[in-house]
Amino acid sequence: MSPVLSLAVTATLVLYALAMALAVLRLTRGPRAQDRVLALDFLFVLAMLAMLVLAIRYDSRMYFEGALLMALFGFVGSAAMAKFLLRGEVIE
Repeated sequence: MSPVLSLAVTATLVLYALAMALAVLRLTRGPRAQDRVLALDFLFVLAMLAMLVLAIRYDSRMYFEGALLMALFGFVGSAAMAKFLLRGEVIE
């Protein structure tokens, strides 16, 4: 890996970690449940992006599969939480 790419990957991971810290802050201090669900969804997206950057860094395909699963579970979890907040139940 070239030094420029290595520096870019490191900077990206640091910025993702900062964004995750801010999302955790919103998750814990969110005034409403909707803010907490949005912060949790944002955490799933950031974790997925971090896994994709790690896949580039370590040149491994396993990280791509993990990111795909994380995106799937994040979407299903967000949809279930949104339905719960709207109707009070997930399964009708």
